[in-house]
Amino acid sequence: MATEIRVPTLGESVTEATIGKWFKNVGDAVADGETLVELETDKVTLEVPSPAAGTLGEIVAKEGDTVEVDALLGMLNEGAGAPAAAPAKKEEAAPAKAEEKPAAPAAEGTGDMPPSPAAAKMMADKGIAAEQVSGTGKRGQVLKGDVIDAIASGATAPQPAEAPKSARGPSPEADAAREERVRMTKLRQTIARRLKDAQNTAAMLTTYNEVDMTAVMELRKKYKELFEKKHGVKLGFMGFFTKAVTHALQEIPAVNAEIDGTDIIYKHFCHIGVAVGTDKGLVVPVVRDADQMSIAEIEKEIGRLGKAARDGTLSMADMQGGTFTISNGGVYGSLMSSPILNAPQSGILGMHKIQERPVALNGQVVIRPMMYLALSYDHRIVDGKEAVTFLVRVKESLEDPERLVLDL
Repeated sequence: MATEIRVPTLGESVTEATIGKWFKNVGDAVADGETLVELETDKVTLEVPSPAAGTLGEIVAKEGDTVEVDALLGMLNEGAGAPAAAPAKKEEAAPAKAEEKPAAPAAEGTGDMPPSPAAAKMMADKGIAAEQVSGTGKRGQVLKGDVIDAIASGATAPQPAEAPKSARGPSPEADAAREERVRMTKLRQTIARRLKDAQNTAAMLTTYNEVDMTAVMELRKKYKELFEKKHGVKLGFMGFFTKAVTHALQEIPAVNAEIDGTDIIYKHFCHIGVAVGTDKGLVVPVVRDADQMSIAEIEKEIGRLGKAARDGTLSMADMQGGTFTISNGGVYGSLMSSPILNAPQSGILGMHKIQERPVALNGQVVIRPMMYLALSYDHRIVDGKEAVTFLVRVKESLEDPERLVLDL
């Protein structure tokens, strides 16, 4: 018996994925639950397990193909040594499906329904205008197939859309042989697009301050062994910073808000995104309701999310709903940077390297472990006074960590 292998639900707002890698070839034996194929979405990488034991009979979607939710990936012949007869039947069925589509009456225009998410994305990617596509969905909704048909019929993007292709000039012949061209992953494309969109959309500004880490480092040194023994997790700096941020967000709610059209949405909760670098790119898993957590609970959750990010096992739920982001470039040695907003959020805090520097204290020059902090914010919603006050509150909490314990 043949079983279909289909694209699983990818998560909220994610409608398509790219085939990253097939781990099995046609004819290979497969165990029940064994990973068959890796899918790359614009947020996470997902592994599709085998629905049963048997042999891989057919691969329908090849590596590099873009597929939608519930699309057919391949066929599995259940049972060891089952005959690979399914492909022939599939090939016969395919033309019949292809012939069904033109028979459907085409609605003129896009009607009163917006294009489907997949169609809207393809139109944006190809530069196709809505008036160039006739919708065949309910109430004239434009579907992805309609966009494909329009392109096949000669619908093209305006000429300026070709500009990116000529942005890079040809390489000298001596250099071309030593270059390597690699297609960007879905995740990397999304990172690039979102960062550029944030720069183009938000009125982004960055304010800076520095914090004396002496108190936090002494507290950490004094209690780290007892903390790890009791809670089973190491006491790092992220727990202190996350807690300090949630305190500041409660005082300056605009930094925790976002713009939606002409409205401002204030979030009365703190879901803190923690930027994590992986070999596939930067991901931002979210510590949900961090304002209601203890430092120990925050450290445990950050540890879990960080491990999942590095292992490539983050779920869609782990990545969604953040209201503010913390990025720690200090772990890589960064002394100062201006982080880019994680849209639609209105604020992101950049942490940096702790470095001993001479500072003036009570009229004397002393050596202190100092860290530069950078807050990038959307000036459309956050005023300069609010941004500076927010950063000062974070600084005060870290230089006097007892404030975090006493909720001051």
